[in-house]
Amino acid sequence: MDTERIEHIHIDKQSPTAYKALVGVANTVSTVAKEAGLPRSLVELVNIRVSQLNGCASCLEIHHRRASAAGVSDKQLATVSVWRDTELFDEREQAALRLAEVTTTLPDRDTLDREYARAAMALTPDELSAVVWVATAINAFNRVSVMSGHVVRPEE
Repeated sequence: MDTERIEHIHIDKQSPTAYKALVGVANTVSTVAKEAGLPRSLVELVNIRVSQLNGCASCLEIHHRRASAAGVSDKQLATVSVWRDTELFDEREQAALRLAEVTTTLPDRDTLDREYARAAMALTPDELSAVVWVATAINAFNRVSVMSGHVVRPEE
């Protein structure tokens, strides 16, 4: 198998109308999250965790910057992939990360129901819904970015 990177069509540029619609969904989801009372830092933690699971370098770079600006600590940013092994995330953040993971991986029904129930103990119905929407939206952007072959380049 050839180890050279295959050039992908940037589907966001190839089909700008669809991409614009996705951006509209993301803007609506952002409003829903704000109205539910989710702090920007929690939203960015969800964006980062989902992007880690999907291996989306482009989205990780963007949301790492945004998370830092929203007040997520360097320790949290360094350990979000292993959040269960730390004491750095509060109950709501843990619930949101739990939901982000099951929304992304869609595990077996028993695991999904168990993790959902645990998250529901820490989040209101509005917060829970907003977190699932945030995870759903970033999952879509991850797929656009990965399938387009977006690359993170060094700053000049």
